[in-house]
Amino acid sequence: MIGKNNIAIGFLTMGFFMAYGFLLIYLRDFAPGKEDWVNSYSIGKHFEARLAHVHGNLFAFLNILIGYLLLHFRDQLRNVKIISRLALTGLLMPIGILSEVYFGLPPVLVLIGAIAMSTSVIWMGISFSKMKITRK
Repeated sequence: MIGKNNIAIGFLTMGFFMAYGFLLIYLRDFAPGKEDWVNSYSIGKHFEARLAHVHGNLFAFLNILIGYLLLHFRDQLRNVKIISRLALTGLLMPIGILSEVYFGLPPVLVLIGAIAMSTSVIWMGISFSKMKITRK
């Protein structure tokens, strides 16, 4: 069902990135060599890891919201399947950031995810602006 997967995957992704936040807290406060981690706050892997954490939770929340709206307005909106899939594809952005940090991969997934999520949000806005409201 359109929207259901966005909600389910959104919550699962949010849970993952929340747990990842606990790892970041550990690295900042408890890990051996934490001083080096703290000193690299705005550069390198530390900065990229925080970007992944923040965008992962944001994009997870957007999927939950988009999924909820698609479930409730699917009969009044057009292209709901495409919007749903684009929002899910957007999750490649934070995954791509993590793959850069931990595996040294190029930022292709980041770009694909960013474009997909931006497109889904804009398309959703346009769809709602064109939606006909019927009064009962």
